[in-house]
Amino acid sequence: MSSLRIERLTGNGVDAPELLVAAGCCTALSGPSGSGKTLLLRAIADLDETAGEVWLDDRPRSGFSGPQWRREVGYLAAESHWWAESVREHASGWRPSDLQALGFDPDVLDWKVRRLSSGERQRLALARALSLAPAALLLDEPTANLDQHNTARVEQLIADWRQQTSGCVLWVSHDPAQRARVASAHYRLNAGHLVAADDA
Repeated sequence: MSSLRIERLTGNGVDAPELLVAAGCCTALSGPSGSGKTLLLRAIADLDETAGEVWLDDRPRSGFSGPQWRREVGYLAAESHWWAESVREHASGWRPSDLQALGFDPDVLDWKVRRLSSGERQRLALARALSLAPAALLLDEPTANLDQHNTARVEQLIADWRQQTSGCVLWVSHDPAQRARVASAHYRLNAGHLVAADDA
């Protein structure tokens, strides 16, 4: 079971006094374009320097090295990065069940990255993040390039992962219907300032 808690996270365009994502739960994050959603996720992931503290259960981020923290707190960017020729080369712990849940056959690992569509890259980036067995996930619009069918696949896989691991998720979404489906809490960002929203 893993919860994620923010305490007075400020700097680099971020002003997040407090936020709690409970173990096994999904919290939605929304806000206008340019409001700082990606900056907040990057700050939590320790990719950008900020003041304040982030806790994974009772363990402070300051007690981890950067790579250790990012293994525990997986960050899925809106645009995934691929650096090797084949899909397989990007991780060692690919889980066949995750690939199947996302609509892929096992031979997808032998595909060349250059043949992947934007939607395939997005789904495979999620499988790659899960292959590291994180305790928490930061998802930056993980279904933005997906049709309704593949969006449902992603939502179901994340729900199953939360149920199986009691991991927690902070999910950026512009879609009110999606937020209602996947999240039990909702925060909004406006000009970098984080506030609790009235709806889930």
